[in-house]
Order: sequence, then C-alpha cells, then structure tokens
Amino acid sequence: MRKISAVLVTGGAGFIGSNFVRYALNRHPDWRVTVLDKLTYAGNLANLEDTRDRITFLEGDIADRLTVRRAMHGVDAVVNFAAESHVDRSLLDAAPFVRTNVEGVLVLLEETRRVTDVRLLQVSTDEVYGDMSKRNGHSREDDPLRPRSPYAATKAGAEHLVSSYHASYQLDLVTVRGSNTYGPYQYPEKIIPLFITNALAGMPLPVYGDGSAVRDYMHVHDHCAGIDLVLHDGVSGECYNLGARLQISGVDVARRVLHILNKPADLIRFVEDRPGHDYRYSVDPSKAESLGWQRQYTFDHGLSETIAWYASHTAWWEQVRLTRGHQHLMTRWYARR
Repeated sequence: MRKISAVLVTGGAGFIGSNFVRYALNRHPDWRVTVLDKLTYAGNLANLEDTRDRITFLEGDIADRLTVRRAMHGVDAVVNFAAESHVDRSLLDAAPFVRTNVEGVLVLLEETRRVTDVRLLQVSTDEVYGDMSKRNGHSREDDPLRPRSPYAATKAGAEHLVSSYHASYQLDLVTVRGSNTYGPYQYPEKIIPLFITNALAGMPLPVYGDGSAVRDYMHVHDHCAGIDLVLHDGVSGECYNLGARLQISGVDVARRVLHILNKPADLIRFVEDRPGHDYRYSVDPSKAESLGWQRQYTFDHGLSETIAWYASHTAWWEQVRLTRGHQHLMTRWYARR
C-alpha cells in the first residue's frame, strides 16, 4: 500500500473533485490536502464550503507550469480531476478541452518528473472506449481506445501521455476510467442534475433522440472510494475501470426522476439527438474489484438520495443556473432543439 500524507487535488472545486476532497478528509483525517482549481464555470468554491478550514486552496490553471510547481510543493500524491468534461460543450468548442485535458496533463507529468516519489492518479472516463452499442460484452482495460467526441479524444490523449511517461521515465502513475457519475454538487447541465432541477422547477426534461442511449450510472461516493483504493493499492502504470454494472437509458432516468418527485410524465421532451451520440458504454470493473472495491449504492437508492439533496439545496443550483456559463449552453445547445 502506498503511504500518503499530503495530496494535491486538481479540479477539487468541481463535482467529483469536491466530493473526493470531502471523502478524503473523512477517511484520512491526517492528510494535508491542497486544492488547485481554475474556477471556470463548473468550479465553485461553494462546493468546498464545509471543508475550507481543513484545506489549502489555490486558484490556478493546471496548464500553467509555475502554478502547478507551487501547488505540488511538499505533496506525495496528485489526483487529477481538472478537466473540461461535457461532451456537448466539446462539440461547440474543442479548444478549451485540448488545453486543459491534454496540455494541462502534460504539465502535471513534467512536474511529476521533476520531483521525486510522487504518485499521480489520472481521472479518466469510460468514454475513451467509444460506443459499445454494436459490440457485445463490456470494455476491459486492455481494449483499444476509440473516442468519438472531442471530449473523449482529449481524455484518451491524456491517457496516452500518462502511459508514455510511465514507460519512458518510470514515473509512478495510475489511471481510473469511471463510468457516468452522479450525486450532490454536480453542475446542472449533465443529465441527472439537469433532469432533477428542471423537474423541481416544472420545466421540460430534454431527452436526446428516442431516449434509448444507456449509461452505467455510478454514485459519486462509490467513484471516490474506487479512486482512493487505486491511489493506495493500484499497480503503477495500470488502468482501472470503475463502474456500477448497470444499463440505464436516458428516458428511464427521466421517468424515474419524475416518479420520485411526483411530477407529470408529459414533462419529458424528446429533442434532436447529439451528433455522433454514443449509445452504450459498459465497463468491466473486475480489476478494481480484485483490489477490494465494490459499489455500495444501487441506482434507486443513489438517485433518491441525490434528488433529496437537490431539493434541499435549491439556493445552490438556482444560483448556478443563473450564471452566464449555464445560460449560454442552454441557449446555444438546447433552445434550438
């Protein structure tokens, strides 16, 4: 097991990053935690409000080498959540994805190379495998990467950099490929928080195409637990899938949200499909399970708990929905659909 006492969490003011910070402080109260976040539209200091007296926060860009050098001082582990992460936004403008997801990872790797005895965990995605709708079975870590969106392509590019730096410089690097994640503090443009907040506001729930695209939805607590385990016990140079072994369609998510909130089914709106839409992702998490990881949340339990969180944190998501970044996407992407 890797011994860790000081960790840098990049992108720690975002959705999964802030949940990981909270998870880490609870699980490892002796850790010294530094958060580096650029505070783009999805980075929100309110996500860390209950942890601010226990962390060091730095505002900055992982693509800036001097900023990363300062943030990495004295740490023995880096967990990289920093990323542009929304497929729809990548279809509108891929340039920010290349800068953060590829160039930023390169900077992290170069700084990891400069110091000694630091483990870096790269948080990737199951979307690097591409569409599984015409393939049987589940994606395994040694499968070829076939990304089909600019977002997925930049995450795959980052993974190739990580594997090359491990092979070339023997750096201590591990990667996790997580399936679609949901839970509290998720920016309300992703499907589950979008559906929940729209339903709470009595607004339509936009479902792509015929709603048959399926995802393997994993609760953020299970994702954080898997990352923590791989950070400590993962084999250097290896990748680990994290998934809930579920197949849930978009229209099923919408129906479940409306049912739990007792809202009418006619709030569902089928809209023009996303270009190049991947209709199925499905990973085999056996490798992570062999380390001892097991998901704890069923989808019904996790979704109900998540809906309850958004229902009791209306001020948080209402403020986010008023921001220019959110309204810009809703106007450019959904309004014309």
